[in-house]
Amino acid sequence: MQRWSGRVALVTGASAGIGAGLVKALVKHGMKVVGCARNVDKIQTLPDELGPGPGMVKIIRRDVSKEEDVLAMFQMIKADPDLGGVDVCINNAGLAHNEPLLTGSTPLWREMVDVNILGLCMCTREAFKSMQERKVDDGHIILLNSLSGHKVMPLSAMHFYSATKFAVTGLSEGLRRELREMNSGIRVTSISPRLVQTEFFSRMYKDNEKSNARFSQSLPLQTEDIVNTIVYALESPQHMEIMDLLVKPTTEMH
Repeated sequence: MQRWSGRVALVTGASAGIGAGLVKALVKHGMKVVGCARNVDKIQTLPDELGPGPGMVKIIRRDVSKEEDVLAMFQMIKADPDLGGVDVCINNAGLAHNEPLLTGSTPLWREMVDVNILGLCMCTREAFKSMQERKVDDGHIILLNSLSGHKVMPLSAMHFYSATKFAVTGLSEGLRRELREMNSGIRVTSISPRLVQTEFFSRMYKDNEKSNARFSQSLPLQTEDIVNTIVYALESPQHMEIMDLLVKPTTEMH
């Protein structure tokens, strides 16, 4: 990770779970990290908690599903003398609602599309523009995907969410092909975890009992497992592109 010291990383969905863990880890590796989320109350104190060190963090409240928020965020990063632009874009923001295909709510379906697909696309597009403007040819775009983006799970609550993640699987390869056509050295990595102990299910079900039941069925991955996987992708040599990493607990059979 030494080559990323002093470079700028944007982490979306930084308010909890994997996003918050990433912010802490990248700062410790000496990066300048912009942590973006719709709700930043839980991480407002992060800069003070991390204290002086090789890296730094700036927390900003933005909604990646709104283009005006995304554009304003990248403009702010560009204008900030400590930042100037984005070298690593980690598209971690994502959400699921318990809205099956046959009975689901259109507004909640739309919110999943806006955050999981369009938000990811807008942040990636603007990060690429930032890299291109500064002639950064070794940047890295990371997409937080899901094993549900490779296989439809037998859980009706997640079927629409799964469709959004299948889109991410397609987008990751599309991005990689467009970058190669341009002879760009910018890399794209898709990380697809299965079950991670975060607030994901409690937010989806809005029911802690149902959420805990999901975790009781098998030993879940921990936030630091996925953070370490992302760091592994980032520290890989420039001549090597880690395209897709599928990660699941060893206790799971499927």
